This record gives sequence, C-alpha cells and structure tokens, in this order.
Amino acid sequence: MQNPLSQYERKNITDEDFPAQIILNQWTEEGWHFDPHWHEHLELHYILKGEAVFHLNQKELHASKGSLVVVNSNELHSSTNVTERMAALVLIFRMEDFSRELADCHYIFRSLIEKDSEIEAMLETLLNELGLREAGYKLSARGILCSLITRLVRSYVEASLTESQNMKRLKSLNCMNTVLQYMNANYTEEIPKSKLAEIAHLSEDRFNHLFKESIGMSPLNYINEIRLKRAMTLLREGELTVSEAAMESGFNDFNHFGRLFKRKYHCTPSDIQKRK
Repeated sequence: MQNPLSQYERKNITDEDFPAQIILNQWTEEGWHFDPHWHEHLELHYILKGEAVFHLNQKELHASKGSLVVVNSNELHSSTNVTERMAALVLIFRMEDFSRELADCHYIFRSLIEKDSEIEAMLETLLNELGLREAGYKLSARGILCSLITRLVRSYVEASLTESQNMKRLKSLNCMNTVLQYMNANYTEEIPKSKLAEIAHLSEDRFNHLFKESIGMSPLNYINEIRLKRAMTLLREGELTVSEAAMESGFNDFNHFGRLFKRKYHCTPSDIQKRK
C-alpha cells in the first residue's frame, strides 16, 4: 500500500500477457480528487463523461468528454472532477514493457490531446474488448495499446530527454518528496519556508524556485490545497460545523477559508453541508 504521506506511488503490474493497468474511474459527486503523486509509469486518462481539472507540474488542464490527458513519467499530478458525474478510462504502463527503444528516448508527450478521431476509435475499441472479454482479448488489447503508443510517438512528442536530464528530473522529485511528506504531516501548523528549505538542504531562494518548478505552485498554495481537501472531507462527513471544519483543517481566518474554498470547489462550505 502507498504511504499516505509520500507522493511517490509504486506500481506493480505483473501480467505478462498485458503489462498495463486499466481502471474505469467513476464519480457521482462534484469535487472528488486524487492527491498529488508521481511514478515512473505513463498514465493516460480518457474522459468518458463529465469534466475534470488536472494539475501536471506547472500546468492546469481542463478536460471533458473525448479528451485524453497524458501524465508523463516522473510527473507530479493530481485531479479534481468539476461535474457531479464523471467517468474516465485510465491506462497505466511502462514504456519499456512495450518498447525498450522508445523507453530509452525518455519522451515527454503533449499533456492534453483533443479531437483526435484515431485515438478515440482506438480507445472505444479497447473498451469494447475489455467489456466482452472474448478469446484473445488481452492480445487484442495489447495491440491496441501498441498502436496508441505509436500514435503518441509520431504525433504528440514535445521533447526527448537525455539520460542526465531524466535523472535530474527524478532527483528533483526525490528532493521534494521529503518536503511534501513533512507538509502533509504538519499542515495544521504554521510552517515557515525556512524550515522547508532546511529539510531540502537548500537555500530559501533555491528551495522556492525548485518547489515551484517541481510542484507547480508555491509552498503556501500547496499547504492550502491540503487544508481545503481535508475541510471538504470533514464537511462531507457532516459531524462538524463549517467553522469547526476550517479550524480542524488548519485555517485560522474563517473568511479567508471561505474565499479559497469557493475558488477551488465553485461552491461555499455551507453548500456542502446542505447537500449532506
């Protein structure tokens, strides 16, 4: 099981006939999310229904039905659905399990692909194969995924990293991981940036730059993200008042909490309580 205080997520895919993990994610309430994490695997999200906001490093992407979101290897990512009903087909795999030659190129793919009828047809066929599970469906699914990878490589590569660039990218994430663990464990407290820089063994200026470069937001904004998600969980549980949920989540300024909450979830904390 993944350590809840770690943003690194280990993937174990052991099926030799089909070395990929396929998940059909479905949500029935606005505001559900998965927390920032990263892994060596590529992760593709094909939106089947609804809309979601993805955060990939420094980019915020809005995806809707038909969109394909590509999470590159060693890329910190998180997501929040912004419609009540949301469904996505998620494919997770290592490039080296399909092509060592392509894996050695360390490709960075375009993060958001829309209106590609060829890709849409492939994924619809894949869904059909997985639904019917007829004889040879794994072989067929593997072939579809190989075709999808080929399409990505030929049409949607934005960069190809050298081995040293790839290792530098991974080193930055490892450096940040220790800091993120500390922030997740102590988000209800005031955490000075000097403390975080000390944990990272960096100067404060260098830490601020590396954090923004790696995580895509400032340390304060990241802590507020943790607090807001905790507040949403508490409000959904319905055992605390809005002010109690704010305090429990680390917010001392109730008005500031309300503004941040509405900006993120497009509703007020009281709205969540009324739904409950």
